[in-house]
Amino acid sequence: MAVIGHRTTLQEFVTSDWEGNGQHDGLDAVIMAIAEGSIRVQRQVQQASLADALGTTGETNVQGEIVQRLDTASSDIFVETLSQSGHIAVIGCEEIEKPVIVEGLVADGYIVLMDPLDGSSNIDVAVSIGSIFGIWQKKPGETVNEDSLLRPGNEQVAAAYVVYGSSTVLVLATKNNVCGFTLDSESGGFALTHPNIKIPADCPYYSTNEGNNKVLDEPTQKAITLLRDKYSQRYVGSLVADFHRNLLKGGIFAYPADQNRKEGRLRLMYEANPLGYVAEQAGGAASTGYERILDIIPQQLHQRTPLILGNKDVVEQTVSVIKGG
Repeated sequence: MAVIGHRTTLQEFVTSDWEGNGQHDGLDAVIMAIAEGSIRVQRQVQQASLADALGTTGETNVQGEIVQRLDTASSDIFVETLSQSGHIAVIGCEEIEKPVIVEGLVADGYIVLMDPLDGSSNIDVAVSIGSIFGIWQKKPGETVNEDSLLRPGNEQVAAAYVVYGSSTVLVLATKNNVCGFTLDSESGGFALTHPNIKIPADCPYYSTNEGNNKVLDEPTQKAITLLRDKYSQRYVGSLVADFHRNLLKGGIFAYPADQNRKEGRLRLMYEANPLGYVAEQAGGAASTGYERILDIIPQQLHQRTPLILGNKDVVEQTVSVIKGG
């Protein structure tokens, strides 16, 4: 068995876990392509200031947001590594208006939707950021196009995210199984450090932007007040970083709809669906405040949504208050 310091490697984990599973042929190659890309992105993030790679490109993306230089670099890296895996049919990316059609070597290849560098506005101040991936399986015999990406989150076969912080951690979720792998800087590989992750039953934290309270409707203000009165606030402002802490330590993240953004702020396909899948496989829940995230039938590739996710009981209580229950 391949090990790093007596720990199972990511390669060994995906090979042994899915060996002989015809339903997920090639998924190990997709995960390893994400891992390879994340190592390259991690190096770029660490060297960004020295390499004069900080700051913006002067452009705006399809979301209408200012593009950071590392947004573009990260997008290019993951498109490259995923395309070269041989098992990708199509890639959707937050930074790219149209999907990248790849058509992998296998008829039942995979669809990957990604936020290649979540929290990129925090890059310049050395705050933890990350990458997010939702993975769907192409329908048998399907000729992929843009509509192929408009699949609900409950059809995902896997999801993953990477945190670039004090350590680089890749969290992988498949059905009923969430595991974390930490990058060993000496060997250059990921080792299993967080097997069988479950959100702790206790919920000590809530994560939300309190500055938005004035534009929330009355039921949502009440819901946030109840969280404030019961839990300690921890809010980084990078979705991956906030979610990762709450996944390991317990907590609820809330970016609800407000009077200025009734459709929500976060991206359904690149952020909410993948992290909602991770949360549910770890025993948690994910909601818009009105419906389960993974049940939404997407209408647009770059669709936005409110997002509330974390401890299942606390999410359900919060949603009940928002609905006026």
